[in-house]
Amino acid sequence: MFIFNKKRVIAIENTLVSDDLISKEFVCNISKCKGECCVAGEAGAPLEKKEVTWLKNNYSKIKPFLSSKGIESIKQQGVFVKGLDGDFETPLVEGKECAYTVFNANGTASCGIENAFKQGVIDFQKPISCHLYPVRVQEYDELTAVNYHSWSVCSDACSLGSELKIPVYQFVKKALIRKFGKDWYLALEEQAKMTS
Repeated sequence: MFIFNKKRVIAIENTLVSDDLISKEFVCNISKCKGECCVAGEAGAPLEKKEVTWLKNNYSKIKPFLSSKGIESIKQQGVFVKGLDGDFETPLVEGKECAYTVFNANGTASCGIENAFKQGVIDFQKPISCHLYPVRVQEYDELTAVNYHSWSVCSDACSLGSELKIPVYQFVKKALIRKFGKDWYLALEEQAKMTS
């Protein structure tokens, strides 16, 4: 572990991982937040280039799991949009929720892509940026930054994580392995043991 830009970070392979993934605690509390992360914010979910291609090729399979508003937004904007920074992201419905978001009877948001995955219709769970949240990944030429993103809509998740004593990296274990591989995760786990 060392200090980089005034933050404690861990170097694993070609990544710099914020110590916050170990020191902060987090467990989604969907009964309290009702999936607000799918609705709040000014932009859609970040998409990797390969995810854009995947969405183009598989949209017809996902479409039955979406709302009429979401379908209309995708019809108008496409299965992805380019954000202000030039990166790919999911389209929004009238500047609000992600176009792939659906709501149940009590107003709780879920992901239409993930619902299709759970039904066995597709083999892609959801965009990796959503799966990783509250971890955010930023790709640079020589390295990848892996940071914890603090957001007020997730205050209940922080409280529940603290109550259950589950650090961020454990909460997003499956997503981190999906993104970086099992060996990478085991290296992070080893670092966590050394700091505890």
